[in-house]
Amino acid sequence: MADPATPSKRVLVTGASGFVGRHVVRELIARGYHPVCLARSAEKFLSAAAGVPPALYSVVPGSLFDREALLRAARNTDAVIHLVGIIIEKRGPIHRQSFRHVHVDGTRNILNAAREAGVPRICHMSALGSRPDAPSTYHCTKYEAEQLVRASGLAWTIFRPSIIHGPDGEFMQLMKSFVARPLPPVIPYFGKGENKLQPVSVKDVATCFVAALSTEDTIGKSFDLGGPRAYNWKQLYETCRRLIPRSCTCKPMVGVPLPVARLIGASGDMADFITGFRFGIPFNLGQVQMSQEDSTCDTTPVEQAFGVKLRDFEQELSQYAGQIR
Repeated sequence: MADPATPSKRVLVTGASGFVGRHVVRELIARGYHPVCLARSAEKFLSAAAGVPPALYSVVPGSLFDREALLRAARNTDAVIHLVGIIIEKRGPIHRQSFRHVHVDGTRNILNAAREAGVPRICHMSALGSRPDAPSTYHCTKYEAEQLVRASGLAWTIFRPSIIHGPDGEFMQLMKSFVARPLPPVIPYFGKGENKLQPVSVKDVATCFVAALSTEDTIGKSFDLGGPRAYNWKQLYETCRRLIPRSCTCKPMVGVPLPVARLIGASGDMADFITGFRFGIPFNLGQVQMSQEDSTCDTTPVEQAFGVKLRDFEQELSQYAGQIR
């Protein structure tokens, strides 16, 4: 492994134009690496990388299902940071994106390309709650991908974050739409809204992924990632309403009964499968199922392994709340 002061220079990043990917790319550059960014749309990535000198990174157009693009991207790199994942399936005739296709088949493809190109190291994005008997297909397929990584023969590190937050992420954009916009007319949660989550800063996620590349002790280990404080859904909404500018203080929080939420989510899934469109239904059945589990963890192992103090959600939100789109 490379010493932190003289890092291996070229790192393949999948999902480089996504929310976490944008931050990982910038963290790599800040630490002296040269990111090689696999992107389905080079234009989208270049827009996401606005302000970053082009000489500091490379872009390879392609996807996890383009073997030649994967090999071009993996060639002469020292490590892979694999971030690609989806939270809602698009299984219809237009997109054909299922959890199994993206999480399992996509991970298998990047591992095959890394082995063929002689890349020795991979840092993999999973999710807190991933396990073989999870109620959601999302978590089951994330677990299957983890197993492929563990059996890959590469020097691996796996990260399993709770909800990741930041001003340019979809989660906080959703929170703003709930607490600071007239529609929807209520702030909804599923069931009793008492299950807990630990929002973790995208800055901390990017820091840990990149630091792992030069931290030999993290090889062959999995790390749960969460912020230092747990919130149930109602507490999270109250915190966002207090800190996000121009929030609607009188907007009521309303619990959607689980049978109703499951029916709505399943209806959106079926509509997408048949037509390729969800017809305005913003969540799926798996998200309803996941909301009824705690997404919490002990942060001590990751703080000790990487020498970091994970950022407090409220302190971070108070600094960037005005930047949320």
